[in-house]
Amino acid sequence: MCFHKTLIFNIPNKNWRSDVSPQPMIMKAVLEKIEPVFGNSFTIRKFENAEQCNKPNWHFHPEYEIVFISNGRGKRHIGDHISFFDDGDLIFLGPNLPHFGFTDELYEPHIEIVVQLKEDFLGQDFLSSPELIKIKQLFERSAQGLTFFGHTKKSIGARLLHLMELPHFNRLLELLDILHQLGQSEEFEVLNAQGYPLEVNPQDHDRMNRLYEYVQKNFQQQMKLEEVAEHINMTVPAFCRYFKKLTHKTFSHFANEYRIAHACRLLGNDDLSITGVSYESGFNNLSHFNRQFKNITGLSPKEYRKNLKKVVAL
Repeated sequence: MCFHKTLIFNIPNKNWRSDVSPQPMIMKAVLEKIEPVFGNSFTIRKFENAEQCNKPNWHFHPEYEIVFISNGRGKRHIGDHISFFDDGDLIFLGPNLPHFGFTDELYEPHIEIVVQLKEDFLGQDFLSSPELIKIKQLFERSAQGLTFFGHTKKSIGARLLHLMELPHFNRLLELLDILHQLGQSEEFEVLNAQGYPLEVNPQDHDRMNRLYEYVQKNFQQQMKLEEVAEHINMTVPAFCRYFKKLTHKTFSHFANEYRIAHACRLLGNDDLSITGVSYESGFNNLSHFNRQFKNITGLSPKEYRKNLKKVVAL
């Protein structure tokens, strides 16, 4: 069995590593249209600074997506899954899996490579070839999102950084080999991100983006329903009904899940006491923080930190 340092829980699943499927969220995402560059059957983009990197945006697309982030700490928000990566990331996502950008909270200098391709990017039947069985299996596993670690993340990341420099034909061959290597690797974690019915509604998309940005900026303090509702131009009763209809949860529960996700990241830092983590995550009462943490992750903060240390040691 392989062990690595990753802070993961799937919301709203209350059981640590539980096999019980969480209730699907149905936040509406905007369709992102992706067109390959002339001369290529897939899309590859490179971002080298904060101004270039993708802005946080709740979206989906029918393409498979590989995202490599060279270094730094950041957040994954994919479907109903929230987790943090610690030292860069290598992610593989299946089609139509809603997600935010992965570098919106990453402040260290870094490089981000994004590769997007359709299942039939080399023809409708190309995955039926027996030589491509590992790639087909990779595509099937990616429906819930995958993150790679260890030697795979390091070696494939280096190859992705070099991919754009290759001539078109060599670039295609290299991508096929990268997909094959990912399909063979055992150094991956299934994120268990649950998909849900996708309804594209521009007004809902705009509201959810503004709401998410508000939570991102204000989760460390008390967020009054009146202020949140006013931020998206709704009355409190209308907002509560609207949010419950879209997410199948109250805004208070969603906010606590976001805070607990942040706390999971901070617990990886031994310099912070659990009380300090509680306050940094927006909880002013340690007992309340402990209850919410156990309710959402299935572990106490102390147990979670202890498990992290075991994983790092191994």
